[in-house]
Amino acid sequence: METGLEELTARLRQAVHERGWAPFHTPKNLAMALAGEAGELLAEFQWLTPEESRRVMDSPEKAEAVRSELADVFSYLLELADVLGVDLIEATNKKADIVARRYAEGYYGD
Repeated sequence: METGLEELTARLRQAVHERGWAPFHTPKNLAMALAGEAGELLAEFQWLTPEESRRVMDSPEKAEAVRSELADVFSYLLELADVLGVDLIEATNKKADIVARRYAEGYYGD
């Protein structure tokens, strides 16, 4: 049984295949696209005060733009992980364990 994440990854993989994009979806290109989309997400918050950024979803237009950019970032992240064979849930759990251990030890870096 597939999880929602696996189903979404399969859907993205199918879309890439149907459009003939696979030759262009290299790890380098996907990482660059991910960075570009993260920049577009960042642009939605540019010049907002901290309080305005907390209320960004109160505006229907702004909320739709933020949702769209988040979806783009997430899609490229899933595609990159798929191409590299990385299980994002496993990797994130492992990282969370490392952060928890470091925090418990008094280390607050990366």
